[in-house]
Formats: sequence, structure tokens, C-alpha cells
Amino acid sequence: MIEQVELRPARVEDAEALASLYEAQRGFLAPFDPVRPDAFYTVPGQRMELEQAVAQSRADLRHRFVIVVEGTIVGTLGISNVVRGQFQSANLGYFVAQEMNGRGVATRAVGVAAEWAFGRLGLHRLEAGTLVDNLASQRVLEKNGFDRIGLARRYLRIAGDWRDHVLFQRVAE
Repeated sequence: MIEQVELRPARVEDAEALASLYEAQRGFLAPFDPVRPDAFYTVPGQRMELEQAVAQSRADLRHRFVIVVEGTIVGTLGISNVVRGQFQSANLGYFVAQEMNGRGVATRAVGVAAEWAFGRLGLHRLEAGTLVDNLASQRVLEKNGFDRIGLARRYLRIAGDWRDHVLFQRVAE
């Protein structure tokens, strides 16, 4: 179990580290991610992604974070599709490098993100979806007080196919 997990806003300066991380994790992430263009795995591709993320964060549409352990970026976490008004809701997504799985990193990062979303962002609800067979991610969400709310058929296009997802939510206390 790793105790020191930092979650900090992603910056354009993280482009090189994220390009390296995504390239190193490409095979591991392939079954869980959408098909991505090769440019995504490059420094310019990550710089473009990060520039968009910073602009979207300023507009309160999406907030992208890096997960840091011992000074090294080991994953990312996003709070996206922020809807205000009467809904006050967003989606949560994350990944942690394969070699860090099972060490409490994702659990801690999701916990910190939920505290931030319900505190600083003032959200009422966070929703997260996992592939049906991603039991590890389902455990991360359950450990953080997310409730299973149902099955969404053909919810997201992952690895080139429309895949079913188990949906979870957590509402502010």
C-alpha cells in the first residue's frame, strides 16, 4: 500500500511525462481505452491535449489531474462533462500504470478527487462507468462510497467496439 499519492492539476509542462507514460502503458490500456491516433502518444499530441484540458478547466467543463507517486506521474484522473444548474454533476475517469495496480494508488486518487469535487467544485453527484469485467476498478469505486446504479448497454466505444459498462454514482453527503 502506497501512502503518498498526490493528485494535482495537469499542466502543459506535463506533456513529455504523459507522452512517455501513455506510450509505456499503450498495450495495458488498449482493452480499456478508445482507439487513439498515434499522435496521442507523442509530446506534441499530449501538449495539445493538455492545452485543451487547461482551457476546459478554466471554463469549468472538465478538470484533468495527474496522479503522482514519489515525484513520478503514474496515472491521470479526469472530472469531465461538468453540468451546473439543477444537476451539479460530472463524470469521473482515471487510470493508473499497470505496475502501480493493486497498491492503493487509484483508491486514494479517487478519494481525493471526490473530496475535491464535492468540496471545491460544489458538485452534488459524480458518475463513473467501468467495463463489466473490470472488477478492480469496480472495487476502487465501491471503496470510495460509489453505489452501483445499473448496466449501460453499448455505453462507450472501447478498443473499437461498443461495450457495456457498469455505472456507479456517489452523491454529496
